[in-house]
Amino acid sequence: MLATDTDHRTDVAVLHLRGELDSDTASQLHKLLADLLERPVPRIVVDLTDLKFCDSVGLSAFITCKQVIDARGGWLSFAGANPFLTQLMETVGLSRYFAIFPEVDDAIAAARI
Repeated sequence: MLATDTDHRTDVAVLHLRGELDSDTASQLHKLLADLLERPVPRIVVDLTDLKFCDSVGLSAFITCKQVIDARGGWLSFAGANPFLTQLMETVGLSRYFAIFPEVDDAIAAARI
């Protein structure tokens, strides 16, 4: 099961994902992202540290919210991906559209530059 929560640090929402992100849990992610996209300027860091698996259905949730984020002048980045997830994101081309950082604090710091 995918357990998620959000943590707001100043103007950045940190979304912590755990477990597996697949067709069974993607709807939960869609709901959380929809709530975060209601912010005037959505700035989201997705913490993948405890995410063990992700399939194409899970990845599509991030892709579908990108247009909304771009239109509002915000951004979405990833942090803490394990080697499997890093390779998966590079293989499907997400690394061209989303920044991937080693740690959540790195992603937040990069946003401040």
